[in-house]
Amino acid sequence: MRLPCATPTSSVYFSIVQPNAPATPVVVEVPHAGLMLDALSLATLAAPGRSIGRDADLYVDELYAEAPERGASMLVAHVSRYVCDLNRGEQDVDARAADGGRALSAPHGLVWRTTTEDRPALFAPISRQELQRRLNLIYRPYHEALQQLVQEKLAHFGFAILLCAHSMPSYGRAGHSDPGRPRADIVPGSRGGTTTAEVVRTATEEVARSCGWSVEHDEPYRGGFSTAHYGKPNLGVHAIQVEIARRLYMDEQTLAKVPQGFAKTQSFCNQLVERLGTLVLR
Repeated sequence: MRLPCATPTSSVYFSIVQPNAPATPVVVEVPHAGLMLDALSLATLAAPGRSIGRDADLYVDELYAEAPERGASMLVAHVSRYVCDLNRGEQDVDARAADGGRALSAPHGLVWRTTTEDRPALFAPISRQELQRRLNLIYRPYHEALQQLVQEKLAHFGFAILLCAHSMPSYGRAGHSDPGRPRADIVPGSRGGTTTAEVVRTATEEVARSCGWSVEHDEPYRGGFSTAHYGKPNLGVHAIQVEIARRLYMDEQTLAKVPQGFAKTQSFCNQLVERLGTLVLR
């Protein structure tokens, strides 16, 4: 069954994959798995190449690649978060990262000023012109596509479930709020339960625990821009951010997949998409 609304257009910066099985109300968003930097963005970047990989949600697009076979729509960004962080608000711009910015407390805003290892990410603040280029070319089209995907589900099913798919370092880094602290295997974020119905959070926890994994809600990640912006349960849109500890599926030093762990984690992702797709929310 195909959804009746118009399908957004993919671009070189992101891809949209519609269900190739009976559709469910689920949209899987993967904003941070990409590694691509265009030439103009690369020219401003001081972060070492290793940080591009370490600060990406590597392989998350592959972990959820079978979601369309389970009825979900997918939106996958190809650009590095060092071009622009698609899980931040458009106004979340540090003045030390871009001319005209205001959010002085946001080194990891729309434009990252530092890496998660607290090293400089930029040679100098990017110009207003460059900021607008990234917004017009990448950020705004991406969120227009995400909004349309959510609205398609809402129109067809009467509700939508947005699964914001992420991964996280297994221990907090120097530039994080929890440096050196070990993290749970799975961290669902719903900003204190405000962005989704409790049944969505419960289902996520149950699937994780069935894999033998630890779960910690909202700690250290409560859900970013997409979760907060789109998650409006009173309007029928339920959003949950799911962070997967990278130790479960990859070597965090070499950045290589761990085959057995990767297969188990991919199975978790498939089970989660299937489980959320069976929920009926009104």
